[in-house]
Amino acid sequence: MLAGDAPQGMEGDSGPTSTDGKFMNLAIAEALKSTPVESAYCVGAILVSPSGAIISSGFSRELPGNTHAEQCALLKLHDRKVAVGATMYSTMEPCSVRLSGNAPCAQSIVDAGIARVVVGVMEPPDLVVCDGVRILREGGVKVDRLTGFEERCLAPNEHILKHS
Repeated sequence: MLAGDAPQGMEGDSGPTSTDGKFMNLAIAEALKSTPVESAYCVGAILVSPSGAIISSGFSRELPGNTHAEQCALLKLHDRKVAVGATMYSTMEPCSVRLSGNAPCAQSIVDAGIARVVVGVMEPPDLVVCDGVRILREGGVKVDRLTGFEERCLAPNEHILKHS
């Protein structure tokens, strides 16, 4: 078993589930599809139904318009109602500020009725100060940080982090 295959630990509102590691690994695979740019992180997201089925996925800049991973996962839904009660796995804390004019991902997650967000790392302060977890929790979303995945979640972002 590779490091990061199973939940190492959890910080947040609730304990890890037996599938958190599996879905975070899939989110990391999505992040690796992102084309690196100097002004944005490479993030991956997986949206999972309450029954445990993957209902969408996304990665940074997958769709036109300077899109973020969580935004792509939501935009690709045929019926946004399926997001209600779901869990979003994201390699990085969902954004609270968008310089592009798009809606912040944290607010979009709240608006979609997603019940839980599991993040691999908090957003580093290299580009903006992120307050996504606070927005999610104030919006009634449970937030957990899955520990043991930090290195793999940050790896697609060496193009930004090496300059820090």
